[in-house]
Amino acid sequence: MEKNKETAHWNSPFSVRKIKLQGLKNALSIYSYTAPYRGTFILGFICLIVSTGTSLLFPKMIGYVVEVIEGNAEYTINQIIAVLFGLLVVQSVFSFFRIYLFAKVSEGAMADVRNDVYQKMITLRLPYLEDRRVGELTSRLTSDVSQLQSVLSSTLAEFFRQVATLVIGMIFIWMTSWKLSLFMLATFPVLVIAATFFGRFIRRLSRKAQDELAVANTIVEETLQSVQVVKAFTNEMLEIKRYNAAIANVLGNSMKAAVYRAGFVAFVTIALFGGIVGIIWYGSHLVQIGEMSIADLFTFTLYTAFIGGAMGGMGDVYAQINRAIGASERLLEIMEEPSEINPTTSDTQPSATSYHSEKSSISYNDVHFSYPSRNDVPVLKKLNLHIAPGEKIALVGQSGAGKSTIVQLLMRYYEPQAGEIILDGKPVQEYDLHILRKQIAIVPQEVMLFGGTIYENIAYGRPDAGREEIIIAAQKANALQFINSFPDQFETIVGERGVKLSGGQRQRIAIARAVLKNPRILILDEATSSLDTESEKLVQEALDDLMKDRTTIVIAHRLSTIRKVDCIYVIKNGQIAEAGQHDDLMKNKDGVYAGLVKLQHEGILS
Repeated sequence: MEKNKETAHWNSPFSVRKIKLQGLKNALSIYSYTAPYRGTFILGFICLIVSTGTSLLFPKMIGYVVEVIEGNAEYTINQIIAVLFGLLVVQSVFSFFRIYLFAKVSEGAMADVRNDVYQKMITLRLPYLEDRRVGELTSRLTSDVSQLQSVLSSTLAEFFRQVATLVIGMIFIWMTSWKLSLFMLATFPVLVIAATFFGRFIRRLSRKAQDELAVANTIVEETLQSVQVVKAFTNEMLEIKRYNAAIANVLGNSMKAAVYRAGFVAFVTIALFGGIVGIIWYGSHLVQIGEMSIADLFTFTLYTAFIGGAMGGMGDVYAQINRAIGASERLLEIMEEPSEINPTTSDTQPSATSYHSEKSSISYNDVHFSYPSRNDVPVLKKLNLHIAPGEKIALVGQSGAGKSTIVQLLMRYYEPQAGEIILDGKPVQEYDLHILRKQIAIVPQEVMLFGGTIYENIAYGRPDAGREEIIIAAQKANALQFINSFPDQFETIVGERGVKLSGGQRQRIAIARAVLKNPRILILDEATSSLDTESEKLVQEALDDLMKDRTTIVIAHRLSTIRKVDCIYVIKNGQIAEAGQHDDLMKNKDGVYAGLVKLQHEGILS
């Protein structure tokens, strides 16, 4: 439906101007990032004017050479050649600084754009990020910003140079012969109509090609992130075919756009060179009747060639500007999304309630929740749950029962549709989001490590921690022994997503990270379920130490690991079906918990 709307939008003759004006407005809002570099930009623009002006003096000087040859000039050939050489030096110097200064502006401005877009991405709400693929978002930082940078560094300067060439060239040829100028201008309306016709299709196809490139980048991103799965299922050829198909779509759209660009350039070439032939024919007639000299005709023809070159280059410039407009629209889609936190002020917001409790109490009161992507499927239904300060509770139940959702609502990844979550007597919404999450640590089942060193991964729990604190955290997590066994110890590179470490080692790094964070609330997403017996023992010892004097929520998959908690809550169909300690719950042979234990012992449930 959306696609049909877009097609109709493009096909409407009344909407084209509106689209272009809005697109230009979007592009200008992105190019406002050049404001801090306006002084450099003005200097570059001055260099552009000087270099363009000197190049436009060449046809005039060549005309003087012809006058010298005819014997009608008051200058010598040596004087004219000396001036020509001087113009060449001036043009070279100012061209160098034009390129350097515009590059300085574009590199600086686009670095600011990349920083702001990344900052916006990383602070967007989780539902927005989950609805979009990683490759699509990274494409915004690569392909789209590169499009803008290309326009700012060279295309914009080329556009101004060509406009200046057209304007100044027109002034010169008008001063040379107004009759011949009017003859040449007769071709302009045709060129303007052609530019309008071709430009519509070029912009649409260029944007489509950029979108298809984002799809191709997404395939690469996902494949490399899950390369072990790809190889385990020997699906290398499947992924190659997927990528080839995506690139074929990019190629198809790019070639369609190239056809229109080539058609426009070919049309302009025929029109311009045909115009030059006509100018030579009509100019020769003016020379014959004495209204024009041969030198003036020669000068006029050279200026016409300059103007023609500028007009011919307008097709590519126009297409590049249109691609930049499309890129700016996609970037603005991200920039206009509301952030969930402001990373520059979140620690110091005066209106936010700080978090001072040593041990936290948590209450879920009639909480109802459905995920935004499937509003018609309730995950939690009027859930009521109370956790006392320092209490350790476990959440158990079948997959999809809502265990992880309970934790996600506490972290405010999502907001409940009804009911409220109370933390230390106040709704969680009253706490600054940044401060709230700093008080909560999660040790997940599948540990996600970054591709740096062990030291950097532990320090991620509290980046301002000293080395001694990090070593102590590793020791408390039972990780120090295996870290010291590596040749590089804490400087050991863990590899992408921690692939160079075993499962148990990754878990203990994650625990060390949580120890370093020193949270008031600890969430354990069955951190030992996928470990061997020896690793499980070491990890469980570290977890037992970490849970001391903290409010703890354990999301349990292996029921044998939760017998030490204060209370077990059995979740079924988004509600608490049973609550109590292990022995009490097992007394009800027909209960949900007893059934889960039985299934797990039989190996049916894991």
